[in-house]
Amino acid sequence: MNIFARCFAAIALALIANSAFAQYPSKPVRIIVPYPPGGTSDILARLSAARLTESMGQPFLVENRPGASGTIGSQAVAKSAPDGYTLVLGTISSHGIVSAVSTTPYDPVKDFAAITVIGSTPNVITVHPDLPAKNFGELLKLARAKPGKLNFGSTSPGGSPHMSAELLKMMAGVDIVHVPYKGAGPMLIDLIGGQIQIGFDNLPSSMAHIKSGKVRALAVTTAKRWPGTPDVPTVAESGVPGYEVSGWFGLLAPAGTPKPVIDTLYKAVSAMLKQPDVQKQMLELGAEPGGNAPDAFAKQVAGEVEKWKKVVAATGVKVE
Repeated sequence: MNIFARCFAAIALALIANSAFAQYPSKPVRIIVPYPPGGTSDILARLSAARLTESMGQPFLVENRPGASGTIGSQAVAKSAPDGYTLVLGTISSHGIVSAVSTTPYDPVKDFAAITVIGSTPNVITVHPDLPAKNFGELLKLARAKPGKLNFGSTSPGGSPHMSAELLKMMAGVDIVHVPYKGAGPMLIDLIGGQIQIGFDNLPSSMAHIKSGKVRALAVTTAKRWPGTPDVPTVAESGVPGYEVSGWFGLLAPAGTPKPVIDTLYKAVSAMLKQPDVQKQMLELGAEPGGNAPDAFAKQVAGEVEKWKKVVAATGVKVE
C-alpha cells in the first residue's frame, strides 16, 4: 500500500469513527452507582438518568454495585470498554479519600475520564432525638464527658462522612466510636432506631428524616451554612474553627473514552443542570448543582486525592 492509499485509509477510518461518535448514544447507557440504593449518589444518579433519557433519546439505566467503599463499582467501570456506554457516579470518597486510606484496584486519576460534577453537598451531623444534645456544642460537651461511650455511624469506611468524623475527632479532641455501614440507608435505619447515637451522612440522603423529625441535625460540615437548612449551623461556627468538608458527586467514564463522547455527555449534563426545575429539586434535596468542564473536574479529582493523603498522614486513619 503506497503512502496515498494509507492516508486515504486513515481518513476513511477517522470519518467512520466521527460518524459513530456523532450518533452517540445509539444504545442504552449504564450509570454505575458504587453504593447501595437510597444514598445521595443513588438519588443524584437517578435524577440525572431520567433527564438524560429524555434529552438524549436513549435509556440511561442506573445500576447499583456497592462494596469496598465504592471501589467495586468504580473498578468495574475502569475496566469497561471506553465507548461511553458505561459510566460511574464517582464521589469524593470513591475518587479521592479511599485511594488515600487504602490501596485501590484503580487509579482515580489515570483510569478515568472526567465528565462533570453533578452536584456538591455538605455532610451533616445528626443525632437520635433522645440524645441529650440539643445543639452541636452540647454534643461536644457530652462526648468529652463520656470518652469512647458514644457511637457514630457512617455510610462506608473511608467515605466522606467517615472522614468528616475522623477530622472532627482530631480537631475537637473527642473520642467517639465508629460503626461503619454499607450505605446511608442502613445507617439511618439504625440511627432512627436508636442503635447508634450519632450519624455522619451526606445531607440529601438525611434530609427527609431531618424534616420529619426522626433525626436531629446539629451541624453541617461546609464552611458556610447550607441554603436549604439555614437554621443548621456549621461545625466551624459551633466550636471547631477551621473545620470544613464538602462532598461532590460527578460522572466519569473509563480512560480512553473518545473526546467527542465526553463532550457530548458534558453538554447534555450541563444543560440539564441549568434547568430551573432540576436546580430547585437538587437544592431541596440538599445538593448544589455542578456543571464544571471536564478538564476542571479532572483537576478537582487530582487535588482531592492529594488533600486526603495529607489528612490521612496527620490522623493515621486506616481502613481495612
